[in-house]
Amino acid sequence: MTKSTDQILARMRELQEQLEEDVARRREEFRYRVENGRVVFEREARRHQREFRVRLRDFLRRTRPMTVITAPVIYSLIVPFVVLDLFVTIYQRVCFPVYGIQRVRRADFIRIDRHHLAYLNALQKLNCIYCGYGNGLIGYVQEIAGRTEAYWCPIKHAARVGTQHAYYAQFVDFGDAENFEPGLQEMRETVRQLER
Repeated sequence: MTKSTDQILARMRELQEQLEEDVARRREEFRYRVENGRVVFEREARRHQREFRVRLRDFLRRTRPMTVITAPVIYSLIVPFVVLDLFVTIYQRVCFPVYGIQRVRRADFIRIDRHHLAYLNALQKLNCIYCGYGNGLIGYVQEIAGRTEAYWCPIKHAARVGTQHAYYAQFVDFGDAENFEPGLQEMRETVRQLER
């Protein structure tokens, strides 16, 4: 990894810490805390939120017909999501210990907490649960795939890729034959040393 890559990654970590500090400030502003993974709002904050809830009947009346028609297509993805979740979880539980790769904690990615918001009606809460699961699952799968790629093939692509996992910036440059083997060993150590 080059010195400039190290500097960029360090700056990215700094920015991530700043984002976390901003979230903590906003948490105070909206008067909630997280206790044992559960969101707890101050009583007055929940009362204030309820004032903004749109009744389910009014919400459905304002919903476009095409939204209702496409909803079954959207919700049908739950089946492949659950199958994917099951398969990648089994995959990492079976394979990662063999190679000494640290397992990915599913709970670090799949967050179902938006249903605690008093300003959402029942259907909005259901939608938020679905999106929290679906998007969290994709992040979970990407992390598992990223660790797998880092272990077996830590080489950057020749062309730019749309999205990159957390390890990609540390991969060996495309065409850098001289540094492939040392880079491979370095990335294997990286995924073995990750915190649980």
